[in-house]
Amino acid sequence: MTIPIGSIPRYHTPSLPLWSCLPMSPHLHNLNEYQVVGRKLPSAQEVAPKLFRMRIFAPNNVVAKSRFWYFLKKLRKVKKAAGEIVSINQISEKRPEQVKNFGVWIRYDSRSGTHNMYKEYREMSRCEAVEHCYQDMASRHRARFRSVQIIRVAEVKDADVRRAYIKQLLTPKLAFPLPHRLANVEKKHRALFVAKRPTTFY
Repeated sequence: MTIPIGSIPRYHTPSLPLWSCLPMSPHLHNLNEYQVVGRKLPSAQEVAPKLFRMRIFAPNNVVAKSRFWYFLKKLRKVKKAAGEIVSINQISEKRPEQVKNFGVWIRYDSRSGTHNMYKEYREMSRCEAVEHCYQDMASRHRARFRSVQIIRVAEVKDADVRRAYIKQLLTPKLAFPLPHRLANVEKKHRALFVAKRPTTFY
């Protein structure tokens, strides 16, 4: 792979590999959920082709349509040149301010083969759960965005949670310590310099 000199970041140092300084992929954050409906182009042999609907997680509708044609070509042998997008609309979260448990079924390509996997996440929305999944797969398995395929995302009840790292967050009256607390001083009592350091532990 050849990278032009002008595209190398200024903060790159010879002691670090080049890819450690490159910006993070835009596909790994700010994902949206899209419903894409498409079909094969009508012809004399098939006047009303069958409609295909998919729910795609992508940063924008351009990537969503691209992923739709990628999967449709794999599953139904329908190419973009021989098909059309009937509709595409963004799906919003019904309760975006409530924490929920999500189960994510994925298939990803590793360096040794193709694997099926089930993971659980505790997030506010389906999109955030998928973002967490992509970050998790990238850190644990070095899986790229293009290598991970989201099969299904579903909300999971507390009683049906399987993973121990999610079960530990479902404990009743769960509390976390506050080791570093700063007192909120009124503006009239604030000073730029004080004689002693504040006490931030209890």
